[in-house]
Amino acid sequence: MSPARAALQGRSPGKFVPRRRLAALLEGLKRRGHTVVLANGCFDLLHVGHLRYLAGARAAGGPKGLLVVALNTDASVRRLKGPTRPLMTLKERAELVGALACVDYVTSFGEPTAEATLRALRPHFQAKGTDYTVDSVPEAAIVRGLGGRVVITGDPKDHSTSALIAKVAKAFA
Repeated sequence: MSPARAALQGRSPGKFVPRRRLAALLEGLKRRGHTVVLANGCFDLLHVGHLRYLAGARAAGGPKGLLVVALNTDASVRRLKGPTRPLMTLKERAELVGALACVDYVTSFGEPTAEATLRALRPHFQAKGTDYTVDSVPEAAIVRGLGGRVVITGDPKDHSTSALIAKVAKAFA
């Protein structure tokens, strides 16, 4: 079955990999010279800011870079954003993010921060958006302790899911 056909039938064409299995897969790819970049977040309603952030994250890995996107689970999004979120299930968010050409793998995490995911996957880089600085990323010390670096990517924080939801709600009020 083609990847496009699998996506249309609601299945990710191999990009979603559970964290434990992904850790083993990435170790083999690192031994072959690949650079792993981890981006993480809710990605509750995909918008252009997300696309620019993820494209920049992929570019940070260089020519042999691989981009892994770790999505917050549905319960984790609710804890972070409130009871009306997420707007889409983890499965739907993973399918959308996984459909982006710049994304190589998608996984998920339910913890309050990406610390356990960073420790499991041990990426060369953790990418965060421009609403952070290298020093304000919550897991920056962990990344450095694992021998990695934090990179800031994307355009200025002119886009947000919350602002987009408010704009849509106002348009239909």
